[in-house]
Amino acid sequence: MDFTLEVIPLPVSDIDRARDFYRDKVGFHVDIDQEVMPGMRIVQLTPPGSGCSIALGDSIWDMTKGETKPEPGSYQGLQLCVADIKAAHAELTERGLDISEPVQYTPDDGATFMYFTDPDGNGWSIQEYRRRATEPLHALLSQQANG
Repeated sequence: MDFTLEVIPLPVSDIDRARDFYRDKVGFHVDIDQEVMPGMRIVQLTPPGSGCSIALGDSIWDMTKGETKPEPGSYQGLQLCVADIKAAHAELTERGLDISEPVQYTPDDGATFMYFTDPDGNGWSIQEYRRRATEPLHALLSQQANG
């Protein structure tokens, strides 16, 4: 049986501000923006080419078990991958995103990163994984399933 990670709830203080940030500055697609049940609004956004989305909501945390609700801005280390970090940097800065310059830690594939935070302070990194240009993750997963 496959278990796919498809949605990560993200703690934010203002759903509309976060939706606009992720849509307009980062380029995520808005999949859902509606009240899915009485009193529960969900905004689900997906990065281009990704099989995993983020979900913003008023009452998401009420549906999960746990004694504490994560505070807006408390998530750090969320990571996106791109095949060309320079092109991604250019696209994101053109959109008005405040993002660091790419930092190459070693010349190895997968060792170049850039960083940004959302309006609440949730921290993201973007990793250059050049191999994705010729071996997209969805294609590798399909090969695994059929192999």
